[in-house]
Amino acid sequence: MAKSKTHVSHRQYDDEESGWACMNWFEYMLVVVLASLLLLGALTLTLFWALYYAGGFAWTEEPARQFNLHPVLMVAGFITFSGFSLLLYRICRCCRRIYVKLFHTIFHALAIPCIVVGFIAVLDSHNLADPPIANFYSLHSWMGLVTMGLFALQFVVGFFSFLILLCCEGATAAFRASLVPIHASFGITTFMLAVATCLTGLTEKAFFKLSSKYSEMPEEGIIMNALAMVLVALGILLSYAVRREPFRTQVKTFVTERL
Repeated sequence: MAKSKTHVSHRQYDDEESGWACMNWFEYMLVVVLASLLLLGALTLTLFWALYYAGGFAWTEEPARQFNLHPVLMVAGFITFSGFSLLLYRICRCCRRIYVKLFHTIFHALAIPCIVVGFIAVLDSHNLADPPIANFYSLHSWMGLVTMGLFALQFVVGFFSFLILLCCEGATAAFRASLVPIHASFGITTFMLAVATCLTGLTEKAFFKLSSKYSEMPEEGIIMNALAMVLVALGILLSYAVRREPFRTQVKTFVTERL
């Protein structure tokens, strides 16, 4: 009986999969490839800016260069790793459900040390500057605190509900199912808030560093604006990818039947 049910389920997936037209596959591949390129491009542009225009990296012995760790690590954690985690979980079509959840958690776990070290770097660079720079006065810093709080809450809830509770899956199935839409909604909300926080940080840094030269469109300003546009494009594309109904429906069928 179980074998027959499994056979029907797999045949149902094959029927649904064959119903996808070439245009659906083209759209799917375009979204995956473009989103991946943009996620890597955001980190590459940030690294290029920090190394070429901002003088590279240091630790507490050079607070000005220590600050450069902040944008690079925050983009790596909040944008690149978190973005891949969202993309993988919502539209991955090649792995069993348990593996998708595991990689989803791993990407978020990789973001944690980036965020922590990036936060320490900006605090040290402000406190050790001569004269010291005030902390938590700007819109960027307030938005950053909210983003970190939401990210931490998402990780704890996700880890608890989708990994630990798998030990007693049958007894907790209803509870975990009720958390899915909440977790998914706050996941994309956290990512969009991270994008907005990065944009305010870029604007703040551009005005502080370039001052009146910013309006003259120097090369560094163009690089920073290009990074901002990549972040905006990521916000649009990832929100589209995770909310696109055909992607979500097909993935749900696929990962559920192969658990």
